[in-house]
Order: sequence, then structure tokens, then C-alpha cells
Amino acid sequence: MKVFVFDLLAYGANLDHLKQGAPELPYPLAKRHFDAGTAMRTYEEHLEAWEALDRCGFDGVGFNEHHCSPYGLMNSPNLMAAAAAQRTKNLKLLIYGNLLPLHEPLRLAEELAMIDCMSKGRLISGFARGIPREYQVHNVPLADSRARFEEAYDIIVKAWTEEVFSYEGRFWSYKDVAMWPRPVQQPLPPIWVPVVGSKESIEFAGKHNLPITPGLGRAAGLRDDIIGYYAKCLSDAGHRITPDHLSLGITAYVADSKAQALREYGPHILYFNQTLFSHGNFTETEMQRQTGYSSQASTDYVRPENLRAAANLRSEFRNLTMAQLQEQAEHMPLGTADEVAERIIEAAESAGANQVQLALNRGALPHELFMAQIERFAREVLPRLQAYEVKRVPAAEAAMV
Repeated sequence: MKVFVFDLLAYGANLDHLKQGAPELPYPLAKRHFDAGTAMRTYEEHLEAWEALDRCGFDGVGFNEHHCSPYGLMNSPNLMAAAAAQRTKNLKLLIYGNLLPLHEPLRLAEELAMIDCMSKGRLISGFARGIPREYQVHNVPLADSRARFEEAYDIIVKAWTEEVFSYEGRFWSYKDVAMWPRPVQQPLPPIWVPVVGSKESIEFAGKHNLPITPGLGRAAGLRDDIIGYYAKCLSDAGHRITPDHLSLGITAYVADSKAQALREYGPHILYFNQTLFSHGNFTETEMQRQTGYSSQASTDYVRPENLRAAANLRSEFRNLTMAQLQEQAEHMPLGTADEVAERIIEAAESAGANQVQLALNRGALPHELFMAQIERFAREVLPRLQAYEVKRVPAAEAAMV
């Protein structure tokens, strides 16, 4: 099993005091609330953490792109991956991912090729559509999101693989381009796609044989519906699903007991859910349909009992309480090393995923706790996971009957 740590790189200070009794942070969050010293410390601490991941033998680190929010300070994941490339030797650099609809695709292709060269072929290039907040920031119509994504994908692949390419599109056009430098990995770096649940994203990944993260840590029922439909889409395109097609997002924390794990990590999970996750953003599938970001048929493949999970109700994230988290934690990899290892393997087997992306730092976990968690997880859990191999995809088998 391949073990990645997905790092959102949240602003390294708790900002709950700015809510002043409101359910969310004010948006936009004005300049006066930003502290440059905190930002500088946050970047340096996370770079130090990624060095530790490399030293401790983790398989990779995951970066992401978000804008204008303390939710994450990786406005440019490519900048962070380039920095990490110089401070690590073996760690895969999973950019999960560049938001294709928002940026000029040839520039992205060039930057990613540079990162692959600088890292000596360690890039995994994730391509994503992003969340509604990003479109407001960049003044891109939500209704154009999918068309821009698919056009940008085609351009990047052509730039990486063709001797000289030309392209005439709706949004971007190029003539007689031979890109330099080219990626080290040939014919192109691995491309992964995060899938929250929309039918069209699953179909796109299946058509192009791209690995996915099904549901990004959502309920197991919805996750299995995504995997089943993805398996069918892969099959329709002449491909067969394997455990290497899937990576699973998992929140984990090793401690002497579950009580200690909740005491140390629980407040930061709540801060992520209650304060950071929905800042300036709407997650509800129905609201996204109204803007054209999601289609009316986006969840047609979902079984009736899983439609509530597919609705992505913001209230279910924002209203999480410690009592509810304690109840959920009974079935989560939070606690002793044995329990964490067993529950991660159990989840990976259930999903049929031979890759996991661990959230060891939800919210703004203090640096000393994050570093201690990396060292302890590496010592007590990582060898067991890396020695384990998932060999089948149960949800796909059920769907293909």
C-alpha cells in the first residue's frame, strides 16, 4: 500500500475569535486580519514537516490549490511542490490538484514539466475543478467549469506528448508549440483526479483511465456508488479497475488511547469543519446545480439511501460537535497504533484502494504535534501499511455483476 500525507497547509493560527458569534468567518477576510509572521512560520513549518515525511519513508505528500482563505495557503501548489522538490529526495509530489478551469493551460503544462525535471521524475499531477469560491475570486463563470476543465486537460496532454502541437478551442488556442522543458516521466507524468461525486467527473476519469479519490472521505455508501459507477465507465472505455485506480482520503491520529487522540486532535478537526471548510464557499449540490457548476443529472447513479450524503449539506460539516465526533471516532483510525493500522487497512480493503491519503493535520495543528505525529505514525503504523497489499475492489465486483 502506498501512503501519502495530504496537507491542506492551513494558516497557522486559530481565527475563531473573528466569527463573533456568527456561524462562519467573515468573507472576504480583510487584510487587517492577516499576519505576515504567522504566514512565514506556517510555510517554514510545513516544509520542515515534508522533509520529515521524506526522511521517515512515507510514499508521498499531497498539495492542493485554494484561494483567498485561511483554509489553505497553497494558492500555487506548483510553488510549494518546487520548494519541496529541493528539500526531499524520494517523496512523490502529488499536486492534488491544479484547478484547470482557472488558469492558462500551457503555462500549467510548462510549470509541471519543470517540477518533474526538478524532482527527477517524482511528480503526480492531479487535475481538479475546484470549489465555487475559487471561481468568484478568478471571475470565471461556474457554468463554464467543466468545458474549461476538459479543454485544458486536452491541451496539457498534447503539450506534454506531441512533438509540436496546435489547438483551436473555445477558451484557448495555440499554433505550432513545441514545449520546453518536457517532463522526465514519459509519455507523461501520472494524472489523478479527485472525485467528490458528480457523474460527469466519474465518466471523464473512466474514459481517460485516470485514478480517482472516490468521495474524498465521504460516507462509505456514497463512496461505493462512486466506485461502482467508475468501474463501469472504465469498462466501457476498455479498461479494468484495479486497487491502484483508487486512493482513499482518511483522517488518522496515533496516540496512547482514543481519548488522548480526541483530546489532542479533536479540537483541530472541529476547527476545520466549523470554521475553515465552508469559508466563503457553498458545498450544497443543489446550489451548485443552480449556478451551472453541477448538472441536474450529476447524482443519477447514486442509490436512494445515499442521496443525502451526495447532497453535501454544509450544515453537516459546520455543525459538527465534539460529542458527535466522539461517536464517529469509535469507527475512525484515531487511537492506538494497532487500532489505527487495523482501521486503515479495513477501510482500504472495503474500498479496494491500494493508496491512502492521510489527514494528519486537519485545521491548524500545532507544529510540535504535527511533527510528533509524523514520527510516531512512521514508527508504529507506516511499516504495517506499506507491507500490506489490497488486491481486489469489492464495490466494483458488485456493480459489474
